[in-house]
Amino acid sequence: MSSFRILSIDGGGIRGIYTAVLINRIVQEIPELIDRTRFYAGTSSGSLLAMGLAFGIPPVELIELFRAFGQEVFKNSLVKQVGQVMGAKYDVLNLRKILTPYFGAAILNDIATNLRKFVLVPTFDLDGEIEGVRTWKPKFFHNFPGPDTDAGEMVVDVIIRSSATPVYFPSYQGYIDGGVIARNPSMAALAQALNPEIGGQSINDIRLLSFGSGYYPRYISGPKQDWGLGRWSWPLITLMLDGEIGVNHYESQQILGRKRYHRLAPILPEPVNLDEKDKIPELIEYANKVDIRPTIRWIRTFYLEQGAPDGIGINTNKGEGVR
Repeated sequence: MSSFRILSIDGGGIRGIYTAVLINRIVQEIPELIDRTRFYAGTSSGSLLAMGLAFGIPPVELIELFRAFGQEVFKNSLVKQVGQVMGAKYDVLNLRKILTPYFGAAILNDIATNLRKFVLVPTFDLDGEIEGVRTWKPKFFHNFPGPDTDAGEMVVDVIIRSSATPVYFPSYQGYIDGGVIARNPSMAALAQALNPEIGGQSINDIRLLSFGSGYYPRYISGPKQDWGLGRWSWPLITLMLDGEIGVNHYESQQILGRKRYHRLAPILPEPVNLDEKDKIPELIEYANKVDIRPTIRWIRTFYLEQGAPDGIGINTNKGEGVR
């Protein structure tokens, strides 16, 4: 018997540093966690973390990468400030400048063949095709072997495609942030692993560890909201994005059960927007205060309880939401 271990990371902009600190704390307690994990899924800033871990970048270095991410990527020039109403808030090319020293010209296949790791990154294709019909559609980049593999795609390009959050960044190579369809990529990763033609895994062998990026609870009081488009336009987008995270958590938990699935998604004491780089010290402080003991126990008891060989099953040529 062997387990197929999946690590899934939500998107969250600058809150990715919060997740990076949580992962680093856990790895300090369980150094073999990264080596024993074979499949990494991440959306938006979570794709940076997922790719980085799969690529062999230590979590402590990913924390520093997010410091640079905040200072360089969320740099708003005067030209951008003037044109913000009509154009994106930040320049997506600044993200490429931050990522290239870490990943260079590596492609997804390098992660599969050299590191024996597998990745999945959600994005949204603005001008794609389904059965010969031109249409926008979800796109899940991955490096599993097979006819639909994206093994030849550059790591940097895939991360930027998944991180191109509308309003904050322009689209990149025709793609926008994967958070519009899977800010929590756990169910997408599970589906990929269970697909008999791609992942080929048995549900009994799967262990899925999911990380949130810091959740701030919101609510709308009152028994009836008789609102029109104007009143609903502001809360509706946030409501739908938060709801998607909870749905993916609920479905993963129901399918896998508590012994095969665990999620660490703590509640933040204050809201932190995707681009609030000045909140980095607070995010680090909050992450260092999270009680990670239940997650440590679950990892030791269920995630790592069976010794899994490399390349398993694959030929290589208190938190948010519903509880």
